Amino acid sequence: MKKIRIAQIGVEHDHASMIMNSLRTQKDIFEVVGFADPEEEWIVDTYTGKLTVGGRESSTLIPYEDVYKGLPQMSVEQILSIPDLDAVSIETSEKNLFKYAQMAADRCLSVHMDKPGGTDYRDFEKLVNTFKQSGKTLHLGYMYRYNPEIIKVIEDADAGKYGDIYSVECHMSCYHKDEKRAWMANYKGGMMFFLGCHLIDLIYRIQGEPEEVIPLNTVTGINGIDRGEDYGFAVLKYKNGVSFAKTCAAEAGGFLRRQVVVCGSKGTVEVHPIEAYTIEKDNPARYTLTREVCDDIYVWGNDGVKRKSFFDRYDGMMLSFAQIVKGEKVNPYSLDYELGMYKVLLKACGME
Repeated sequence: MKKIRIAQIGVEHDHASMIMNSLRTQKDIFEVVGFADPEEEWIVDTYTGKLTVGGRESSTLIPYEDVYKGLPQMSVEQILSIPDLDAVSIETSEKNLFKYAQMAADRCLSVHMDKPGGTDYRDFEKLVNTFKQSGKTLHLGYMYRYNPEIIKVIEDADAGKYGDIYSVECHMSCYHKDEKRAWMANYKGGMMFFLGCHLIDLIYRIQGEPEEVIPLNTVTGINGIDRGEDYGFAVLKYKNGVSFAKTCAAEAGGFLRRQVVVCGSKGTVEVHPIEAYTIEKDNPARYTLTREVCDDIYVWGNDGVKRKSFFDRYDGMMLSFAQIVKGEKVNPYSLDYELGMYKVLLKACGME
């Protein structure tokens, strides 16, 4: 079967290189024809005043990672003019995701776009309407949609296994370095916008439209970083209960405490952790991690504890994109769903 001819616009997003690696690894599915690195991505951080991308100083991003070796580097316009191009993956900084996705949509291309997009609802509404008119695929990078444990919980919830759902509790935290926490000042909601979007997606998928969204995002002030809401917390009120999303960029051991709890009239289910589980630990039910052992951004094994992930973040996600583009399956997340969830996310960030 014909491969999907795809190019990547942007190398700046945190997961850009992993997406490119997935595309190049799945050689039977994708033909990667090039990438672009728009110079507009090199922005002056509003908090530090330094030239940064995604909270990292620009000098740390040059040269390009090995995964881009051997690929033609082009301008955005050159990419969008490639004959028989089927799709693009947009991996720019958050502020420009909608911009380049719209440019690709205007060329009737299918788009995989990292989450959550920009900060203007009208821009996303325009983008969604363009895809509705073209019939092409818009696919967003919410990785937990491809977690088999989360999929099972959603299927069971839809089937009524837990009865009437009255609460969904979601945690997703990290121990980010100070530079990354400072970078969050560029976006209202900070950590809620950056990673809390994954949690809002889970709550919205299971429970639908809330009656009210109450944002309670704040700044921890750790190490003197006094701007940027690095502690995200949002309450979603429903007629029969309350759900919440909690995400923090300064939580020692936060990566291991990522979890989802769904409570219903017939039962409760917990997925914990939702990414990596601990092995070779005397007491897997309890652990303590101090800041001293959290030098690594995500606390992934540098305390001597072996861990492994039970699902691949990227290959399943990009395979799903390919299947939808080829018409082999229907996107379970409709354009109307994406627009509705995004609106709830903006409210959770304190934006109207």
